[in-house]
Amino acid sequence: MKRFWSDVAVTPERGVTLDGRPVRTPGRLPLVLPTATLAEMVADEWRAVADKIDPRAMPMTGLANAAIERVAADPATFAAGLARYAENDLLCYRAESPAELVARQAAAWDAPLAWAQTRYDVRFVVATGIVHRPQSAATLARIGEAAAALDAFALAALSPITTLTGSIVLALGIVEGAMTADAAWTAAHVDETWQAERWGEDAAAAAMLAERRREFDAAVGFLGASKPRSP
Repeated sequence: MKRFWSDVAVTPERGVTLDGRPVRTPGRLPLVLPTATLAEMVADEWRAVADKIDPRAMPMTGLANAAIERVAADPATFAAGLARYAENDLLCYRAESPAELVARQAAAWDAPLAWAQTRYDVRFVVATGIVHRPQSAATLARIGEAAAALDAFALAALSPITTLTGSIVLALGIVEGAMTADAAWTAAHVDETWQAERWGEDAAAAAMLAERRREFDAAVGFLGASKPRSP
């Protein structure tokens, strides 16, 4: 779709308008945001359109559409799907060797795992190698409850953060302010960093990683902007 509007504005109800007409989701639902900050971020993406709409350049709008259309319709089911990542969380599968990588994983992963176990009163089973080790039903249930407690906009952001890091533990750590986005991203890519240091960086892999980081940063920004500010 080519740009057809001149003016982009945010309404008092935190909707976005193009030449006075309200923006809607692809399913024609009203695009109304939970905070003025997020509404302005979405509006800025529409202001930045030069000629044609490129959804890849509008991550805030895309996440808002997902929150309104996909998540809000059935947040419990959406949260349950995300909680299933706890069954195969990145932090629970450790290398057997070499010793340097084992130590790096422990240094990056032990603390967030310990935080989650204390915060949610659960116990994660940690294994070496790639053979699946099931987590307890109680652990999966508690992580499910933590996800289900989030609103639709937080869940929409939690989804890419979880999939891009491979860890619901790291994602919840960001949501609850237990760790920074940079720390979570670094922890999620211990293996890749170690491989690059040992064998050299592959240009294609580095470009793909940079694109994933942009998606991750957008989701983290969306998460922060969707939270109402404390008075």
